[in-house]
Amino acid sequence: MIGLKIKQHEDHIKLLKRQSLKLGDSILDLQVNLGKYHSAKVDNEDHSNHQNEEETTGQILQHEKSAAGVLCQLKTRHCTQASHLTFTKDVLGIVASLGQLEDENLSSLLLEYLGVDTMLAIVCKTFECVKALETYDKEGHIIKSSGLHGLGASIGRAIDGRFLVICLENLRPFAGEFVVDDPQRRLDLWKPRLPTGECPPGFLGYAVNMINIDSKNLFCATASGHGLRETLFYNLFYRLQVYRTRADMLLALPLISDGAISLDGGIIRSSGVFSLGTR
Repeated sequence: MIGLKIKQHEDHIKLLKRQSLKLGDSILDLQVNLGKYHSAKVDNEDHSNHQNEEETTGQILQHEKSAAGVLCQLKTRHCTQASHLTFTKDVLGIVASLGQLEDENLSSLLLEYLGVDTMLAIVCKTFECVKALETYDKEGHIIKSSGLHGLGASIGRAIDGRFLVICLENLRPFAGEFVVDDPQRRLDLWKPRLPTGECPPGFLGYAVNMINIDSKNLFCATASGHGLRETLFYNLFYRLQVYRTRADMLLALPLISDGAISLDGGIIRSSGVFSLGTR
């Protein structure tokens, strides 16, 4: 009889622990949703969004001879010309312009993590769009009078050097579930756990869920119905963890498999690869 009561108490304790962990996860998800550590209330601040978009566009335009700069120049100052180009209809935009972060520190860290070339990458819906951006002659040389190169030349902005293009339909999307009742459709990712079952101290969430995405790109950015979070941003950040401090991040090292950053500037690019020094 006593043994049965002990087992009932043990089962009850286990149930309470599971409920406590689930509640902790819900609180962490809510903190992410409310923007406690980053982009606060973006959906309700249209004016702030507009300012952020203008700032981002201005920064892209500073890269005058880049493909991203040429594309932005076309869309902002030669929009009539751009609207008649069929291949630009499948260009969603530039990586840097497709997600918003109001927290400048976190934004700067993610920029450093991805690198300028990736932030300036052109995002296309289809591979047909990718092929139309650049064409080649029989010898394999770029035809400078066609595609994006031809457009750049026509407005006096010849493209210099290589540029990245990301094709959404060729990316493998996140295959899991989404956070329930979240209007931003954040990914329901497994959270790192200590042997106690708790999240490590200072763990704030995953970078992929800290990006605020315009509602038009949350659904059906691809022909198969996937949005930008589970395609573009999941492939860019995967399960990159975010911690409050470098000390927190290093203590959680055994739980970090796909990189991490900390708000005080720490960066682990992948398992065993650390970024040291200062920005």
